[in-house]
Amino acid sequence: MDFITILLSVLFILNLLFAAIVIFMERRDASSTWAWLLVMFFIPILGFILYLIFGQNLSRKRLFDWEDINKIGIEDLISKQIQSLKDGSFHFLDRCAKENRDLIYMQLINNEAVLTQDNHVKLFTDGKKKFHALFRDIERAKEHIHLQYYIFRNDRLGKKLIQTLTRKAKEGVKVRILYDDLGSRKLTKRAFRQLIKAGGEVETFFPSRIPFINLRLNYRNHRKLGIIDGEIGYVGGFNIGDEYLGLKPKFGYWRDTHMRVEGRAVHALQTRFILDWNQATEQHEIRYSAGLFPESQVSGNVAMQIVSSGPDSEWEQIKNGYIKMISSAKRSVYIQTPYFIPDASLLDALRIAAMSGVDVRVMIPNKPDHMFVYWATYSYIGELLKTGAKIYIYENGFIHAKTIMVDEEIGSVGTANIDVRSFRLNFEVNAFIYNRPTAMQMASIFRKDMEQSRELTLEDYQQRSLKIRFKESISRLLSPIL
Repeated sequence: MDFITILLSVLFILNLLFAAIVIFMERRDASSTWAWLLVMFFIPILGFILYLIFGQNLSRKRLFDWEDINKIGIEDLISKQIQSLKDGSFHFLDRCAKENRDLIYMQLINNEAVLTQDNHVKLFTDGKKKFHALFRDIERAKEHIHLQYYIFRNDRLGKKLIQTLTRKAKEGVKVRILYDDLGSRKLTKRAFRQLIKAGGEVETFFPSRIPFINLRLNYRNHRKLGIIDGEIGYVGGFNIGDEYLGLKPKFGYWRDTHMRVEGRAVHALQTRFILDWNQATEQHEIRYSAGLFPESQVSGNVAMQIVSSGPDSEWEQIKNGYIKMISSAKRSVYIQTPYFIPDASLLDALRIAAMSGVDVRVMIPNKPDHMFVYWATYSYIGELLKTGAKIYIYENGFIHAKTIMVDEEIGSVGTANIDVRSFRLNFEVNAFIYNRPTAMQMASIFRKDMEQSRELTLEDYQQRSLKIRFKESISRLLSPIL
């Protein structure tokens, strides 16, 4: 037996052993297991190395902890809300919240997502307006500024933000910035040198401990949060970078959705930031102080829950919230997402809604920022078209919004896309909103975006070329690991 034959035999046996390891380690989802086995079949040995980097399930150990959390009274409030929802004594201030008490209960008991009913919200769909508001709030900050982004670029917008934050830090305002190591991979701590010198603090989420190798590469913090003095909160799809101002020719106008919040929901956003920050830091842990959670001076009327999800969670809370919303729909479901790669449960919910006569509309971009994800999106869109759903291709630049509206009564704005990565792998956060005027505004924005979109009909889809069909087929096979 020659050397080549022996080597091939050894590699074959090793690949079988590695495949067995994948089968036993990847127990959450059969489609994901098969996808990784397919990768290993076509790329022996190397496929298993890729699995170790990208595919392992994150440990269920408690990643996020804050020993002072009991000082804000959240555990007692959760218990009281759960009990009052069970016995029917909960006092709802909004009819839409009352009619969705089962969704509220699910998010409360599985995600500790407290319902707050005194919020005032402002929606932003344009980057220039959003960042104008954010900079204005930062300039007015007196006590602290907490910012968390998946992508933080050291470009014109990034430099302007750092300079502004440095000036505020010199004024005595406590500035903390948390960014994701992979999303902001071109960013280094050197960019924050003057801010840190002024007393600001900067941390990185899941940084690489080994140069050029990150074994937690697949688990990223995709959240985008801003909290100013514990009174104003921001959550949505905009990151920090010139492209979010529409200054990158590749994408053109950047259409996103972000929300400015005042009210007690800001306390939930603050808690989420502190949990993420304390996980990332080794020497600047945040301790409780009353200034982090001031009494709200706003008298709003928007009911809201702040819901988080991630690979450390037992349940896919944001996805489950989407499914519950879609299942409750009587008239309409409007969705905007840059990526549409639903799992079977969410796709079935949309199919059933569309086949039941609900007006299901999905809006996606007309250009890819991730090629495989784009063609996988087209594959799933084709299935929805068969049920009577309407699909719109946004033509006025790139749409990055992550929103869903049901019956123009409830909605969700946040960081989670309609894809496996957002539901299972990334750390995400969404605001679930129970307020008819806000949901109606979101639906109105959707219809306005339709004027800048092209409707993709079933006839159009069926006439796609063989080349596109091939791209869809390959991307669809890989969709569980995209």
